[in-house]
Amino acid sequence: MGLEEASDSRALVAGLEDHPGHLMWRAAARVTLSLGDVLPPGMDIHAYAALLALAGGVPRTQQSLADTVDVSRTTMAKVAAALADQGLVERIRNPADRRSYSLTRTPEGAAAARRWRRHAEDLEDALTPGFSLAEREELRRLLLDVLEGELAPDTPEPLLESLGFLITRVHLRMHRGFSEALEPLQIVPAHFGLLTTVATLGPVPQAEIGRRLGVSGASVVQMVDDLEQRGLVERKRLEWDRRTQVVHLRPGAAKVLDRARQLAQQTLAGRLGALDSTQTQRLVVLLQRFVTGE
Repeated sequence: MGLEEASDSRALVAGLEDHPGHLMWRAAARVTLSLGDVLPPGMDIHAYAALLALAGGVPRTQQSLADTVDVSRTTMAKVAAALADQGLVERIRNPADRRSYSLTRTPEGAAAARRWRRHAEDLEDALTPGFSLAEREELRRLLLDVLEGELAPDTPEPLLESLGFLITRVHLRMHRGFSEALEPLQIVPAHFGLLTTVATLGPVPQAEIGRRLGVSGASVVQMVDDLEQRGLVERKRLEWDRRTQVVHLRPGAAKVLDRARQLAQQTLAGRLGALDSTQTQRLVVLLQRFVTGE
């Protein structure tokens, strides 16, 4: 289940309301949803990041740009092609490697970067309406501490100042690490969230799970399908409303969930190791407010 499949639910989930990994996913989902609401047509946030990294007029390879703005090479290839089509970069084959391209920002690209910066700042304001400047800076510093040594040394300063950028980058790393830890249990982080929700609330309708987790109905159906095949949940129709399917945990789910919780704690300890207990609690509080929009 990807961030693009999230819904704009602001409610915190009982049992996960103080879990940094879940909160980071919810925060990253909110960033992704806000991109479409705030940014104007034709502006792509990855394209903006690439134009920032091309400041100074020095040609850069697509591979180095991908490293600088912390996206996959596949994503950067698509972004570079779109920027070239719009005349915002000049793209030529790298003489040293004919399979790769070298990019240079054009004057039109420099103008677009200046124009788009205002919209990027509007995005930050939309994401943190209830935050003071001091609270924004506190959250930014905590996120940078979590990412210490993992971002490229030449990451553009506007990206280092962006809560949206930092949240999505921390989420990607958290999700990757937790996914790897859960592989022996044959579940993924989204399954952990669903199992925790059902364990906390008891048997619950599929639609309510989606509302609580802030994901689409189609995503919930797919997750329940997966967990049914794994033998961890089952659907039962209500006797008084045959249209409503309620999700129940099966006997083996408790053991899997207990082990998943242990793995979650271990993964978080490694990921948040740069923070002390007070800083971790502050991160949780600020992420809760970020998710709920308070």
